[in-house]
Amino acid sequence: MPHPRRRAPIIRRMTQKHTKPQHIVVGMSGGVDSAVTAWLLHRAGHKVTGIFMKNWEGDDDDEHCSSRQDFIDAAAAADVIGIELEHVNFAADYRERVFAQFLHEYQAGRTPNPDVLCNAEIKFKAFLDHAMQLGAEKIATGHYARVRQNSESGLFELLKGVDSGKDQSYFLHRLTQAQLARSLFPLGDMHKRDVRRLAEEIGLPNARKKDSTGICFIGERPFREFLARYLHTQPGPIVDADSGREIGRHVGLSFYTLGQRQGLGIGGLKGAGGDHAPWFVARKDMASNTLYAVQGHDHPWLRSPALHFADAAWIAGNAPAPGHYNAKTRYRQSDAVCTLTAEEDGRFALHFNEPQWAVTPGQSAVLYDGDLCLGGGVIL
Repeated sequence: MPHPRRRAPIIRRMTQKHTKPQHIVVGMSGGVDSAVTAWLLHRAGHKVTGIFMKNWEGDDDDEHCSSRQDFIDAAAAADVIGIELEHVNFAADYRERVFAQFLHEYQAGRTPNPDVLCNAEIKFKAFLDHAMQLGAEKIATGHYARVRQNSESGLFELLKGVDSGKDQSYFLHRLTQAQLARSLFPLGDMHKRDVRRLAEEIGLPNARKKDSTGICFIGERPFREFLARYLHTQPGPIVDADSGREIGRHVGLSFYTLGQRQGLGIGGLKGAGGDHAPWFVARKDMASNTLYAVQGHDHPWLRSPALHFADAAWIAGNAPAPGHYNAKTRYRQSDAVCTLTAEEDGRFALHFNEPQWAVTPGQSAVLYDGDLCLGGGVIL
């Protein structure tokens, strides 16, 4: 029997662009993506400095706070790559610019996306400013996205990563021209499977470390328990939106989000129908402290033909012309065909060809023209 064809090592297949060496500061989180990012740039001949950002304090001994281990992992990777790693504390910036807004939104009954704000305010503002003070020409992160400069307009553009399952342009849609001009995303042209394989070939100690899924910089912790430390909440009724009858009690509206099925405490069997169909959060009435729930994933209350958004940020600096585009109302959602219209007071509306499921106030609506990310805003 013929031997199976072996794949060539990724290191051998990596093409090296001959660009002028620059001083590039890489945000190293302790994960495999940022470590491979640093290796790629170092291998290309750039002067690379790694920075580990510490952005949370107060409970570092908590079992859910992994910052100490993350720093150890980042330092071990930097040692293998052969670069220096600096430990920088941005905790005050994080609390003031990100966490305070995060809590404000939850207290108001909305569901914010901390990763979007964290990128705009910390990774590409506080971190970028620090890198420039070190004399860096560019910063780089392990995001799966791409940046290019338009040869005609001269504008910098943000594009989806080629790995559609890992594309993170959604989280980067608030970046400005000035931020994109100094940013590099070396993993934008790679697939995650190849990043891990490359990490193993290099011998990075974190090659198989699992991806973080917790709150940006805060870690993976019991979310309701964590929020309860900071929010004032009041229990109230859970009401059947169809009949108007009370079917349970909630522990505070801030702890629930539209489309949520788990943790309601009102029964419902997965895959069942009729009286045993699962219940979903469909609306929150802050004035009466009432949580409305509906039965069935496809209930009309969970389907929205349109949405409105404000606090818009457009990558080109100006809003795109009204017309037909694609949009995401949550991360990992498939692109939805829609029509953009401008409204008063800087607000915008999206009208969808197909109603969208569980459109959630506080989340981001992000607009695309093919692979080109145009920007977006906060859903009202």
